[in-house]
Amino acid sequence: MLQTMQNTKSSIIISGMSCASCAVSIEKGIQTLPGVTGITVNLAAEKATVEYDPSLTDENKFTEVIEKLGYGAALEESAADGESSNRVNEERENKLRRSEINRLRSSVIFSALFSLPLLLAMAANMLKLPSLMFLHNPLLQLALATPVQFIMGFRFYRNAFHSLKAGSPGMDLLVAMGTSAAYFFSIYNGFFKALPAGESPSLYFEASAIIITLVLLGKLLEAVAKGKTSAAIKRLMGLRVKTARVIIAGREEDIPIERVKVNDLIIVRPGESVPVDGEITAGNSSIDESMLTGESLPVEKETGDPVIGATINRYGTFTFKALKVGRETILSQIIRVVENAQASKAPIQNLADRVAGIFAPVVIGIALLTFLVWLLAFGNGAMGLVSAVSVLVIACPCALGLATPTAIMVGTGKGAENSILIRSGRSLERAYKLTAIVLDKTGTITQGKPALTDIIPLNGSSELELLDLAGSAERGSEHPLGAAIYRAARDRSTSLTEPTGFEALPGKGVKAVIRGSEICVGTRPLMKELGIAGTKADDIMNRLEGEGKTAMMVARDGKIEGIVAVADIVKKGSGEAVSRLKKMGLAVYLMTGDNRRTAAAIAAQVGITKVLAEVLPENKARQIKALQDQGMVVAMVGDGINDAPALATADIGMAMGNGTDIAMESADITLMNSDLRTIPIAIALSKKTMAKIRQNLFWAFIYNIIGIPFAALGLLSPIIAGAAMSFSSVSVVSNSLSLKRFKADF
Repeated sequence: MLQTMQNTKSSIIISGMSCASCAVSIEKGIQTLPGVTGITVNLAAEKATVEYDPSLTDENKFTEVIEKLGYGAALEESAADGESSNRVNEERENKLRRSEINRLRSSVIFSALFSLPLLLAMAANMLKLPSLMFLHNPLLQLALATPVQFIMGFRFYRNAFHSLKAGSPGMDLLVAMGTSAAYFFSIYNGFFKALPAGESPSLYFEASAIIITLVLLGKLLEAVAKGKTSAAIKRLMGLRVKTARVIIAGREEDIPIERVKVNDLIIVRPGESVPVDGEITAGNSSIDESMLTGESLPVEKETGDPVIGATINRYGTFTFKALKVGRETILSQIIRVVENAQASKAPIQNLADRVAGIFAPVVIGIALLTFLVWLLAFGNGAMGLVSAVSVLVIACPCALGLATPTAIMVGTGKGAENSILIRSGRSLERAYKLTAIVLDKTGTITQGKPALTDIIPLNGSSELELLDLAGSAERGSEHPLGAAIYRAARDRSTSLTEPTGFEALPGKGVKAVIRGSEICVGTRPLMKELGIAGTKADDIMNRLEGEGKTAMMVARDGKIEGIVAVADIVKKGSGEAVSRLKKMGLAVYLMTGDNRRTAAAIAAQVGITKVLAEVLPENKARQIKALQDQGMVVAMVGDGINDAPALATADIGMAMGNGTDIAMESADITLMNSDLRTIPIAIALSKKTMAKIRQNLFWAFIYNIIGIPFAALGLLSPIIAGAAMSFSSVSVVSNSLSLKRFKADF
């Protein structure tokens, strides 16, 4: 029997990329390997994410391909131990970034020292300063320009060669061609061109050297700024605890966090951070969970309550059992989601990638045309060469490649700071286009912890007897309403019976056999299906439902014994969130399996007028599709588990995080604090991020649209062109970094 191996993902840290064409070159190179099904290279994050079939290729081949293309590459650690692998990855990434910054800093200093005399020579020639004219000596200028051109500029030649080989020429080729043209034309003018007596040769060594210096300076500033875009990830990683106090053989022992295993007993004292996720077994305390929820007030915890790694124990000492360690902890999941989002591409980036793919050949064509026009039409080959060099340099597509990923990195990081986990660039881009929000009721608008409110016997039995029947029947139920009935019965009754038969009927109720009798607890549709009716019961249920309660009939052997009602309290801030969403122009819907009267009562409490009631779980996705068919861009907000089909169908699925059971895998966006007020913040963040991306793309294009004609007309010197090109990259990254000041206007 043949088995299909599941595809695997690997991440690679890359150094030495300079523009969008570098990313395209790496993508094309890795795509040639057998078994590769997907590849994304993020220029800003300096990472590649490869999806592949491990039976057909090996991840070490990815680094080989990248290194052959002329870039540095290191595999990210993917060990099962999340804490140690995260630390190793962070160290590798920091080491590569520091190495690149140090290398660039040294190159800039070296280039500047050799370029300064050339710059002074240009000034002396322009201003006719006799004392400095010795600097205009061709041999001296050649000696100063050559180390800059071929030692500091070697990276441009190397990358240009590899990009040409990969069929994806980019910035490096343009810089190499432009500076080489100026350098070799200067050699021709200085040593081979015949000149009239007393005339000085036209030298452009300063142009080639200063362009390389400015480009390297731009790369240095860009590398420093790019490091700041991942500040959110660094802060999250900084929350990790390094050791844990574990009880081993009856003794307390501090061990590295990597050695903590599931079911270990761990002691946490006041002021310490909780090492991993688990459940309190002894003691109680107040824990600061603001890193997860954004809520500043500590949360009271006692035996049986969950605790989350990296949260801070404020007061008491407690012992807890480790349930999730390493890569399974909530913090590791959060880091993984943010990293994946920052490494992903937004659909808008496809435009930049397509442009980058054809940019260099087009620019080379424009530069060649510029030279020929100046030479043939005006008879000025020297001016033609200078103008062509300016075209090549001003047109480098560095800013184009940074426009989208830098904004996404800062935007997703800012989301994490606001308890909003955004799964991908696509999710971030899509959120601002939303026109409708569909809110699940239980656990989304309400607290999801319903309580029994009414017990109404109808067939001569007592309240306690009716509660005993309903509680026994719901003993095996996992539904929140059934669990509420069971909890109330357990607290008030001593005669609960284990059912000998149990059947859950999704969206309708339960059936169970209690002491030989068939007991049904559920909705009116269930009772009608079973042929059970009661006019008096209908009147009482109408009254209870009008009060916003969920009423259920209890029947024994086909006869109604009474009614029990459960109410779920509306979450604090739900009404405020709905009001904000409406002000943003969104249509807000409540969708629930509850009957219309109960749904309408809850909806009225929070200001929702559009209600989709009595929707069974399997029909929720159809309701979402129906809204989409009306032309709406729909977000579904639910618990991420019961609502999984609807979350998947919606344009954006938003899951409510509940601390230890976050359904991040089924949602595009996870609201870690389960507060609906973060939905308008997420949408506002999406709008702000997309605005930054559009601004970045505008500036990236405008530099070229304005600069190329000026350069071609001879109105832009190569040196100014080099400065403008470098400034464009730095300005794009700086504009993205301004997102860090984002605050929701609520």
